[in-house]
Amino acid sequence: MTTIRTQVAIIGGGPSGLLLSQLLNRAGIDTVVLERATRDHVLQRIRAGVLESGTVELLREAGVAARLDVEGIAHDGFLLSDDDHLIRIDIHALTGRQVTVYGQTEVTRDLYEAQEAQGTTILHEVSDVVIGDLDQDRSVVDFTHQGLRKRLDCAYVAGCDGFHGVSRRTIPEDRRHAFERVYPFGWLGILAQMPPIADELVYANSQHGFALASMRNDNLVRCYVQVPQADRVEDWSDERFWAEFSRRIPSQLARTLAPHPSVEKSIAPLRSFVSEPLRWGNLFLVGDSAHIVPPTGAKGLNLAASDVFYLHQALIAALQGRGMAGIEGYSERALARIWKAMRFSWQMTTMLHRFEGEDAFAARMRRATLDHLAQSETARRDLAENYVGLPY
Repeated sequence: MTTIRTQVAIIGGGPSGLLLSQLLNRAGIDTVVLERATRDHVLQRIRAGVLESGTVELLREAGVAARLDVEGIAHDGFLLSDDDHLIRIDIHALTGRQVTVYGQTEVTRDLYEAQEAQGTTILHEVSDVVIGDLDQDRSVVDFTHQGLRKRLDCAYVAGCDGFHGVSRRTIPEDRRHAFERVYPFGWLGILAQMPPIADELVYANSQHGFALASMRNDNLVRCYVQVPQADRVEDWSDERFWAEFSRRIPSQLARTLAPHPSVEKSIAPLRSFVSEPLRWGNLFLVGDSAHIVPPTGAKGLNLAASDVFYLHQALIAALQGRGMAGIEGYSERALARIWKAMRFSWQMTTMLHRFEGEDAFAARMRRATLDHLAQSETARRDLAENYVGLPY
């Protein structure tokens, strides 16, 4: 068996794994990244597009924000609606900060290029990963690559391999605790090459269900409608999508809608999920391997970035001989922020979606919540503070 020695083994070559590697490398710490898919497959994943201010600052710290600072679209607010009742949350006026529209695919591309420039070892199409010796001074990660069985000898292992990865399952089942809420609907999303429906994101609730008007740049939109869990992409033609989307957004926006053909279409289920703890010996869970949030409120990638923030500081301190406090406290620190983001995503999901079998009282509560936001600066500030990102 070929053995590779490194300081930190990172399982998962998505944005969280690459960002952690980039930050560690810049501090002089050696990493090896293992990814089960090809690079092209990773870059084809259509994911989030709204970055919290803290995520943008972390990308700048990592030295990968040059293109983001030129092409990213800064947003000072967003729109909420209930049928034709439309209000704006001015996050800049309420918090002094902004969010930035810049697709996760572009973040990942920038990270790949930076990692290549640094000469980081990134192995793709890795399979049969087994993590061991987590209670020893040195741990191991065994895996198959290019038909050969190989081993990483490392001080620490970062599990950035997503919900279905091996990292979380490596923690003994009787030592981990899962908390989950599965929502009885999904989001059907499309990409289309056309100007945005509005200057800012629109989160629309209506008697027909939820819709979101988002964007990736000035000529690429990402739009969604709430659909039953059992629906398939094949059930939805472009014509059906745009007809349903237009009757869910406020009429003043629907009147100016000029639909274009989709270039990508997919359905994402909605769930809230947290697995505790985030540390098991020398193994640390990061991002989707530890938690999943509904896309309502754009917390998925941003929450992974906050995990990376805490973990990179902890690993640098430990490996540079400056103490183990960060290592010992990683799980608790990260979970404190994770649960606050869970609460916010759950709140947004409940406020904006219609649930099968609900009564008229639920619809009245959604309208009352929106009315309260329209009238109360305190309520708007709370929403804005969570949307733009809580401090690390």
